This record gives sequence, structure tokens and C-alpha cells, in this order.
Amino acid sequence: MDFEIIFFILLVVAWGIKLLDKWVLKPRRINQYGAKDADNHRAKIVDYAVSYFPVILFVFILRSFIFEPFRIPSGSMLPTLESGDMIAVSKFSYGIRLPIVNQKIIPFSSPAHGDVIVFRYPVDTSINYIKRVVGVPGDVVRFENKHLYLNGKELPLVEKEPYINPSQQGGSPVRYEETLGDKKHDILLLPMLSQIRPIINFPYMENCQYLSSTAVECKVPDGHYFVMGDNRDNSQDSRFWGFVPDRYILGKAFVVWMNFSEFNRIGTMIK
Repeated sequence: MDFEIIFFILLVVAWGIKLLDKWVLKPRRINQYGAKDADNHRAKIVDYAVSYFPVILFVFILRSFIFEPFRIPSGSMLPTLESGDMIAVSKFSYGIRLPIVNQKIIPFSSPAHGDVIVFRYPVDTSINYIKRVVGVPGDVVRFENKHLYLNGKELPLVEKEPYINPSQQGGSPVRYEETLGDKKHDILLLPMLSQIRPIINFPYMENCQYLSSTAVECKVPDGHYFVMGDNRDNSQDSRFWGFVPDRYILGKAFVVWMNFSEFNRIGTMIK
């Protein structure tokens, strides 16, 4: 469900009823009952519209321009985010966008290396995805035999410890600390090599070379981003379906505000 559209429709309906009451219905009631008692004879639907219009407007502005909640649906961002995490997404980190059409009208900044972003899935824009930005416009990103290279330089990896979370990840993955730009974050890697092949013919596919069954190299086009999940061997990401257009980006994830299975995760900052 696209709650932004739903709240926009509710806002328009409530506003329309308020205007209808102000310019048409209320003058009729004044003529019939007098100015003092006119509001006492409003129809129930008018009462509801007048009462809930400020609430609907507040929620619409909050979700469209400031923060939006998002629930993590899978383990593709383990160990950073777990399935069931409810996160807050900053809608204004990269600029002000028009609701519904998601067109940026006032730019503040652009996604940077290491940012965790929520965006419309390019294969099916009715679905929202969350991944980490590893390539910005102009970058050459290569992922080969589980190692990530950015503009020809291999990103540092420091092995930490096996990752144990049997409810969300099998196969004995190992946790590593990866340094991307000036940001450090944890990723998971499985011992065996995973195959990489495109699942669709995506825009700017000519910018990518599938060097082998375990390697891909792409040059990120203008206005697009290359994203990957932190759970590298269990993530459908830019390696498989291509680049994320800037117009599809919904915001930057920054905090876990609820997890009904693990309350200790509440307040975890996303890095």
C-alpha cells in the first residue's frame, strides 16, 4: 500500500468537504438556524472532515517531507539490520521532493559512499528496497570473488568472528569490517563462492561487464547509484538488476525505532 497516496486522497477529500461546508452548506444553515446555531447542525461527515483535517495534514507532511517508517522484510542487510527491524527514514537528507511523484525540487546533498538508503525497486517500483550505496555517479565498481573494488582499489576487510543468528542466516557466515570511504560497517560473507548473473536486461546494462560467474564490473552512470546488501551472499542488488536512479530514492535510513522480537535493538543507529 502506498500510504503517501492514501493520505493525499484523504487530505484532498477532507479539504474539499471543508470548502464545501464553508462556502455552500454553512450559509444555508445560517439562513435556516441562525449564525449562532449553524455549527450545531453540521452533518456528521462535515464534523469528521473539520476535526480530522489538521491530523491528516500533519501526518501527510511528516511522512512526505520529514520521516517515514519502514520495516525490514528480509535478512539482506545482516548484520547491520535484521528482519523485523522497524527503522526511520529521513526524507530530507538529500533534499526536498514533491510527494507522490518524488521529484526533487530543492537539493541538499547526494547519497554518499556507505549511506544506507531506501528506494523504489527498479524492477517493480511498487516495492521498496533498502541497501548500502557502494558506488556513486562516475565510479567504477568491481565485485570479484567476494572482494569489492572501487575505482581500482580493493576495499579493506578485517575479519572479526563467525556470525551466529540461526533464525535469520544459515551457512556459517563470517563477519567482516569493511571500510568504504571514511565509513566502517560490518558485512557477512559465506565461505563458498556465489554466482553473479543479471536477472533482467536493465538500463545502462552496457556499463557492466560480467567477467566470470563470480565477478562483475560496472561504471555508474550519471544520476544513478550502485547499491549492495551487507549480507553479500544473500542479497539481490545492483549486481543482479542494475543501478538505482536518483528519482527512485526515498531517503536515508538512520535509526531502528522498534523491533518487537528484540527490544534491545530499539535506538540502534544505522551506520
